[in-house]
Amino acid sequence: MPRRINFINPFGTTAYDNLIRETLSHYAMNDTMLDITHLEGCPADMDYFYPKHMVEASLFDAVMKSEEEGYDAVISGCCYDPGVMVSRELVSIPVVGPFEASLSMLSYYGRTAVIVADHVKAGSQMKDNVKLYGASERILGLDVIDWYVKDMVLDTSAVARDVVEQTAKSIERTGAEAVILNCTIIAASYQKYLMNGGEPAPFPILNPNLMALSMAESLANLYQKGNYQISRLGYYGQPKDSHFQSVTKQTRRAWQNAQGNLTASYAAK
Repeated sequence: MPRRINFINPFGTTAYDNLIRETLSHYAMNDTMLDITHLEGCPADMDYFYPKHMVEASLFDAVMKSEEEGYDAVISGCCYDPGVMVSRELVSIPVVGPFEASLSMLSYYGRTAVIVADHVKAGSQMKDNVKLYGASERILGLDVIDWYVKDMVLDTSAVARDVVEQTAKSIERTGAEAVILNCTIIAASYQKYLMNGGEPAPFPILNPNLMALSMAESLANLYQKGNYQISRLGYYGQPKDSHFQSVTKQTRRAWQNAQGNLTASYAAK
């Protein structure tokens, strides 16, 4: 039975869909149906935290729709791992964040890693996420290449060149055994470079898109076979009484009712 996975680019734009499709679809298992989608009625960028919250609100509804449409797993396609924890409260299918997946897979590539992120503000968030995921002892440092995703997609070759240069410096500086590229668009740019014949680094560079896809495929397989169950006993608990169930339904209905105006607002120049 084919497994259906929705890789959601958590941006209110189509700008990144083709790059992710080009650099990720080839690596999906033969019996995986991988869709690359994006959001509507939300900001096109979330490099700053205020618009990020609007992106996450749109993402929650997209994740719930994915489950309703029969997907077996969802990837929140940004290394902030936006909305992942809340989404796990909302649905029963696996919800995967690329950064969390990369940290989970790190042991198979090396004991320690250094993170290479896009810019300083993003790096600050990643340091918090390292602590959240309990990986502080294994992440030996963080460096940035000083790019924003809106610019990366316009010159992926230049991004890849900066990745090659910075990762070598980061490994030498920290003594780490591997690198985690901590941005899905950085990773896609570097993957495109490799697919076009670029020389691989002499150390492991983890692509969070590939890590997320591998994790999603594994969990989706377990989900299909009835062997994936997220705990509802604590952190991911769902409302049990009618009052809180009603609040959840009202929240989703309010968001959906606002979609028309939001879409128009973000489309306006």
